[in-house]
Amino acid sequence: QYVPVKGDHVIGIVTGKAGDVFRLDVGGSEQASLSYLAFEGATKRNRPNVQVGDLIYGQFLVANKDMEPEMVCIDSSGRASGMGIIGQDGFLFKVSLGLIRKLLAPKCEIIQELSQLYPFELVLGMNGRIWVKAKTVQQTLIIVNILEACEYMTAEQRKQALAKLSGN
Repeated sequence: QYVPVKGDHVIGIVTGKAGDVFRLDVGGSEQASLSYLAFEGATKRNRPNVQVGDLIYGQFLVANKDMEPEMVCIDSSGRASGMGIIGQDGFLFKVSLGLIRKLLAPKCEIIQELSQLYPFELVLGMNGRIWVKAKTVQQTLIIVNILEACEYMTAEQRKQALAKLSGN
């Protein structure tokens, strides 16, 4: 089970709305809160259009054992920096925290290799959730399958699998 850490970027699922606060399932033991003001450009009049079921990519502002985890979708200078509501038509799946760390490593070849197959969008959450979207459902699912299999493949096996897919 994922334990929220301050500064971690995660993918949360909106489960409810209470006043000015959204509730998010982040895969931990308790839900996280997210204020409607924690979005770029949000004001009392200009609220983000967040619905139950939406996927949110954000980071933990508060995460410790004594307090409810609190998420934001802006960096310290108030910019979204890629955070916010994730597009509707991608595919969300879960992997181990070990695989997420591997994929988030600066010199990760897996994602570079995959991006030579097809263009796609990818969001990686430190909580083990991955959202991916390619041009077609089929391409999206191929990328999902490769990412899931990567954990148990050597670099050589992965290169062979990708070569088969690209028709080389």
